[in-house]
Amino acid sequence: MQRAKSLELRAAISLARLLRDTDRRDQARATLTEIYNQFTEGLNTPDLKDAKSLLAELGA
Repeated sequence: MQRAKSLELRAAISLARLLRDTDRRDQARATLTEIYNQFTEGLNTPDLKDAKSLLAELGA
């Protein structure tokens, strides 16, 4: 289950970057926030750090 969530997070990060790059920042932030908020531990992993950084860039 955790592995599936990690893959979902990576996909959400990629999608959020695509949305950001096509001027859909609000949609990017909503997409990434939804999956990011499901994680309650392991917040220091590279993927979660990447997601947090992207959310900060998107103004979340």
